[in-house]
Amino acid sequence: MAKKKSGIEVQRETAPASTEGWPSMLSLRNEIDRLFDDFGVGLWRQPLARRMHALRPAGREWLPQPATEFVECDGEYRITAELPGMSVDNINIKLNDGSITIRGEKSEEKKEEKEDYLVSERHYGEFQRTLSLPAGVDADAVKADFANGVLTVTLPKSPEAKQKERKVEVKSAT
Repeated sequence: MAKKKSGIEVQRETAPASTEGWPSMLSLRNEIDRLFDDFGVGLWRQPLARRMHALRPAGREWLPQPATEFVECDGEYRITAELPGMSVDNINIKLNDGSITIRGEKSEEKKEEKEDYLVSERHYGEFQRTLSLPAGVDADAVKADFANGVLTVTLPKSPEAKQKERKVEVKSAT
């Protein structure tokens, strides 16, 4: 079965990120929580894993974040994020002076009526993930594809960044 790919428009912002205070602290908190979540896997059945209802800032909810991978390969950086059940229309990507924000929202409603009962279900969720970008990303050539519930964002390196790369030889100390 052939994979169906859909292109996603990557928006580029030049305005500075919000200096409201919470976004940077929220990002730090999420990274620390992710480290604790990863640390607890398999050791103690995740006693350190955060609870989604704990420590909410006033008037805000913690947003769940998708599993995300950031790798460097073949002269580019690649971000992959697992977004099951999402559609390309519900995903928004923005580049902003050294960072990339991937945001998505899903809303689903199901209603089933029979003679003697009525079932109505509604599911809603949103996420936002902001990652810092390394220097040397060619922001004008960034592209994103979405296929089978996996978002792939390709961030090519600029020609200058590619020229600065060099291999370092590793010698044995003995």
